[in-house]
Amino acid sequence: MTRESESGLPIEPVYGPDALDGWRAEEKLGEPGAYPFTRGVYPSMYTGRPWTMRQYAGFGTATESNARYKQLIANGTAGLSVAFDLPTQMGHDSDAPIASGEVGKVGVAIDSVDDMRVLFGGIPLDKVSTSMTINAPAALLLLLYQLVGEEQGVPADKLTGTIQNDVLKEYIARGTYIFPPKPSLRLIADIFKYCKAEIPKWNTISISGYHMAEAGASPAQEIAFTLADGIEYVRTAVAAGMDVDDFAPRLSFFFVARTTILEEVAKFRAARRIWAKVMREEFGATNPKSLMLRFHTQTAGVQLTAQQPEVNLVRVAVQGLGAVLGGTQSLHTNSFDEAIALPTDKSARLALRTQQVLAYETDVTATVDPFAGSYVVEKMTDDVEAAALELMLKVEEMGGAVNAIERGFQKSEIERSAYRIAQETDSGERVVVGVNRFRLDEEEPYEPLRVDPAIEAQQAGRLAKLRAERDQRAVDAALTELRKAAEGTDNVLYPMKDALRARATVGEVCNALREVWGTYVPSDVF
Repeated sequence: MTRESESGLPIEPVYGPDALDGWRAEEKLGEPGAYPFTRGVYPSMYTGRPWTMRQYAGFGTATESNARYKQLIANGTAGLSVAFDLPTQMGHDSDAPIASGEVGKVGVAIDSVDDMRVLFGGIPLDKVSTSMTINAPAALLLLLYQLVGEEQGVPADKLTGTIQNDVLKEYIARGTYIFPPKPSLRLIADIFKYCKAEIPKWNTISISGYHMAEAGASPAQEIAFTLADGIEYVRTAVAAGMDVDDFAPRLSFFFVARTTILEEVAKFRAARRIWAKVMREEFGATNPKSLMLRFHTQTAGVQLTAQQPEVNLVRVAVQGLGAVLGGTQSLHTNSFDEAIALPTDKSARLALRTQQVLAYETDVTATVDPFAGSYVVEKMTDDVEAAALELMLKVEEMGGAVNAIERGFQKSEIERSAYRIAQETDSGERVVVGVNRFRLDEEEPYEPLRVDPAIEAQQAGRLAKLRAERDQRAVDAALTELRKAAEGTDNVLYPMKDALRARATVGEVCNALREVWGTYVPSDVF
């Protein structure tokens, strides 16, 4: 009996050479670290050293998150990954009326350089790589990080890390947008230029399919819409006068890893192959690093269950294995209790230990690309590639990712996929252990980590103190210069940095840009 993959593609009971009709290994695969990078972006992959083990963390105040980061580093985390609370993601201060009830809940509250200083206190920024999951206000958080580095005496060219900075997927699947697409793309191009000149080792964008997958996108949809967004960003930077090889090597991607290992491995291989061809054939990139699709992976939060949460440990291990077999450059493994609440110290440690077992107790790091030549994986790679290219062509026919977003195309396609998954789960066709099969009569009690609601008042107090102490004239003058740059064509990051150094808040800086650029109102016209 033929089954279907997550993308709706057939999975045959048996594969052999006949499944790869017209397939030639030397053309489709190449060598690891060589075009078209199907087998991985580096020749040695994990045989030299394992992937970067990141743990996504941040909650409550900067002080609490700083303590968690130090624990993770002590437990062997090689890179930090910062979660920001919803007001910070939306460019609002903690004492804004719209922030009420959300301060510190899904990440750390950062209102100013004062908070950023506390967040990274005692953590040498020239020794860690930091990824920040921030999009519409990404420029602000990057500049705050740079300012803290300067206070530590760390030159900007020693700072390493990534800002997500992928606003197009916010319009498609996540919703933490601020400005309309056109000024948002202009801001991203300004970030590219600023980092080339000022923070050359920084990854300027992490083009994300993860959130689309969490919203219900299939693997084929995930890479199709992510790569289409990537193409839009490259076109924007080129149109702004940048040479593709000046910025493309700093582009990175962010994908999910589901429990369906075979298709996930195929997805990662197909994505590398498509991107290499696009960068070479459409944009004429000549630097091999411009052709490499380097990516971070996070295990699938949407597949975690509040029922029998310990079973999530198994799911995360399987998902992490799929990411490693697919050739990820860095990995975050979710904690088993994330379907219930923020992770506890113990669950976060177990999540990290999962990666360490994969890296040091299995043999998956002993050889490069273990699935190369597998009949099933190579056929599934071809199938996912073809399905993704078909979707990308539809986006192109609409005039590119932004036009397709404005027509609601990607959102509509993802919603259809999500509805199909929900139907299959409700009917029992799709088995979810502990939810629609193998249930317990009574769930065991579990005590989750809870965020103290007093944090909101504490942050408001910090903001009141900041506004009383700072030089308001300097803040006002810097914000005026920021508005002028936003109205014209100058790079907005330079006056933005001056404003943040003068202790302007995240909300004040974003409000200055809102005055000039407006805010985005979604449309569901497709």
